[in-house]
Amino acid sequence: MATRRTPAAEQARDRSTETVTEPEAADLVIPVGEGEEPWSKAELAEQREELVAEVARMERAIAVARAELAELLRDGPDGAGRDPADVGSSNFERDQELSLAQNAREMADQARLALHLFDEGQYGLCEVCGKPIGKGRLQVFPRATMCVTCKQREER
Repeated sequence: MATRRTPAAEQARDRSTETVTEPEAADLVIPVGEGEEPWSKAELAEQREELVAEVARMERAIAVARAELAELLRDGPDGAGRDPADVGSSNFERDQELSLAQNAREMADQARLALHLFDEGQYGLCEVCGKPIGKGRLQVFPRATMCVTCKQREER
């Protein structure tokens, strides 16, 4: 399934090299779902910390995938004299590493976008319908940018 690139996601990717500064927790008002308790200052600080850690984890995963892919490509072309089974295995490994690297890049983009939205005071609102994503969902999946209903609709 092709990943849809939203303007906000493109902006977050463009800002990926910028320095992110932590906003004052007192200034943030993150929406919550119906029946949920408001975010405390400690929860907001923890949520931002989790997003920053997620970006760092994904950047490390991208670096590892790139290194492994470079190693596979360094092994040389699929030339004459190589066993066809070895060529097939090498191709499979290369495709696997490309897939892992792409997945890590997409997850890093999601985390950067969520962090950007957090710092801009727009975190917690569904990018499709504009309703609150929900505190519970964000605590489990901090990089979420869609409410459960819109995400389910997108996946169909």
